[in-house]
Amino acid sequence: MNFNRTTAGVLSLLLLLGVSLRLQALEGDREQPMRLEADSLSIDEGSGVVLYEGSVEITQGSLKLWADRLWIHRRQGKTEKIIGEGAPVRFRQLTDKEGGEVRGEAMRVEIIVESDELLMIDNALLEQGGNSFRNDRIIYNRSKAMVRAGTSAQGKQRVQVVIEPKQQSTP
Repeated sequence: MNFNRTTAGVLSLLLLLGVSLRLQALEGDREQPMRLEADSLSIDEGSGVVLYEGSVEITQGSLKLWADRLWIHRRQGKTEKIIGEGAPVRFRQLTDKEGGEVRGEAMRVEIIVESDELLMIDNALLEQGGNSFRNDRIIYNRSKAMVRAGTSAQGKQRVQVVIEPKQQSTP
């Protein structure tokens, strides 16, 4: 096993995770170092799967992600999919807009790198600026700035949305 090549590949994959979760995040976060902590790490070069287990924490700039388990799937030197499971998987990241924050959680989060989609499965919740929506399945396509939930995302529940009224500035 070439540990240096594998370590560099894993770090590259994690940087992709940060990009995929941007959701209007701070632009400088992608240039920040990625820090990952877990109770254990397993690398299977034959299958191309890296598994982090036990209180997995990822930090990159303002991005923070927590999971119980995190799998990174690679094929031919490229990251195909990143899967996090937890009770729940949670993430948060600051946005460029007035110090706002994006927060999300679900029992399972899948990041499909090629299509740039973040799939939140089972008790999914996405919040930004006091607005939120909840469903059993939420798909966010970062490159197309599209969000789908409910039947359009193959969910089985009705979508619940809360939109906060715009605050009026006082003179």
